[in-house]
Amino acid sequence: MLRVFTAALAIAAGIFVLLGYFYPEQLESLRLILVDWAIIIAGIAILVGIFNLAAVQMGKFSTRQKGGMYGLLLVISLFATFAAGVILGPENLYMRLAVDAVIVPVEASLMAILAVTLIYASIRLLRRRVDVVSVLFLVVALIFLFLVMPTPIGPIPGDRAMLDFLGMFSRGGARGLLIGIALGTLLTGLRVLFGVDRPYGGN
Repeated sequence: MLRVFTAALAIAAGIFVLLGYFYPEQLESLRLILVDWAIIIAGIAILVGIFNLAAVQMGKFSTRQKGGMYGLLLVISLFATFAAGVILGPENLYMRLAVDAVIVPVEASLMAILAVTLIYASIRLLRRRVDVVSVLFLVVALIFLFLVMPTPIGPIPGDRAMLDFLGMFSRGGARGLLIGIALGTLLTGLRVLFGVDRPYGGN
């Protein structure tokens, strides 16, 4: 009975939010209320997840499991950053420097991993299938990485024009990814609306 109630509640909320975009004069206020409730619930879920992460890591440290010291360091860094953000505010200069000191190296590391993964994937693709698309993928990836990496002699002549030309391929891939994400999100929303998937109350 509880599963039926949660499914009906989720489907009704989704339908009212969807209809609020088509009939803003009649359902705009209800749509905004439901969206605000969803934002509040999502925020609470994030806080619960953070506290659960801290509890699990502290449990590993208290039982002296492998990697427990790293868990303790994670929890200390988490709450220290949270306290500094609350006291100083997100726009504080030192707070922004501290955040950038973590985010920028992580982004650089992820981009390096992405570059290696692209080259490795293109080589595996060539081993399985040799055609124009796979060869073009490998050539574009290699040229793009060669143009963006620093060199001892400084900028390569004509690299900006070449990057603008190769950006056509990267922009096309980015648009394809965005279209895929949009279609996947739409399909997931429709499955929840029709009760096929029930992430809110089990199967």
